[in-house]
Amino acid sequence: MPCNANELRQIPLFSLLDDEELNVLAAQVEVREFSAKQRIYKVGEQSERAYVVLNGSVEVTLLDEDGQEVVFSTPHHGEAFGFASMLEATPHQTTAIATELTTCIEVDRNDLSTLLERKPLAGLDMLTVLARDIHIAQGVIRGRAMRNPNQVIDDSETFGERIADHVATFGGSWTFIILFLSTMTFYVILSIVLVATHGSSWDPYPFILLNLFLSMLAAIQAPVIMMSQNRQDQKDRLRSELDFEVNRRAEAEILALSRKIHFLSDKVSDIDEHLRPSRLQNPNEPQS
Repeated sequence: MPCNANELRQIPLFSLLDDEELNVLAAQVEVREFSAKQRIYKVGEQSERAYVVLNGSVEVTLLDEDGQEVVFSTPHHGEAFGFASMLEATPHQTTAIATELTTCIEVDRNDLSTLLERKPLAGLDMLTVLARDIHIAQGVIRGRAMRNPNQVIDDSETFGERIADHVATFGGSWTFIILFLSTMTFYVILSIVLVATHGSSWDPYPFILLNLFLSMLAAIQAPVIMMSQNRQDQKDRLRSELDFEVNRRAEAEILALSRKIHFLSDKVSDIDEHLRPSRLQNPNEPQS
């Protein structure tokens, strides 16, 4: 099905192209319709085409290191998918399935080559759009990198876990040590003075009641401190998982955008080299 140039103008990647460039591209690309639950391509297939959603919705998934299927993106109107593999001419790393009745623009390498051969400046327009995407991706990456693991954990912790953290923090401080030694010293001195002055005390030497209190305190404090240590291990693990997630997504986004820019840059350079001799022979000829 042929494509309308006005439909291409609504797509961010082609939004800076002029009317002539849009007409050239519209004559090359095709419009495809996919029914709900129809697979557009699957992982491992040779990537000859990429797609831009006109209407509907698509779910792009990939397999993680554990072999679990993970949703990578859900392109909607104006959003592209499959471009990285198509430009690099490598097998698809993802699987795309239409989640509803979806209309897409189908683009291949020859379509872009024809556009850049006829309208070399169109490559600069698309590079400008991709540069904006890079800046947006960088902002998203910075936002992910600034996520505070401690805040993530604090938002999900229970009341008992907060109590355990406070008890462990207080029990491992100099304030607790000084207060504990002062209380125990006062307790012992007061018991000894009462025995010396009145001949009896509620807890005379060897301070059996004090030993009972200390044993009960240790019995309660030990598991609470262990709970807090387990919480600290969970925090360390979450920090490492967040760092890994940020690094992996940042690498994937930057590599995908870099492939697109390198492809367009190479095409613009090749076309410029091809047209340079004719420009030297006809310096007054207007450029397309």
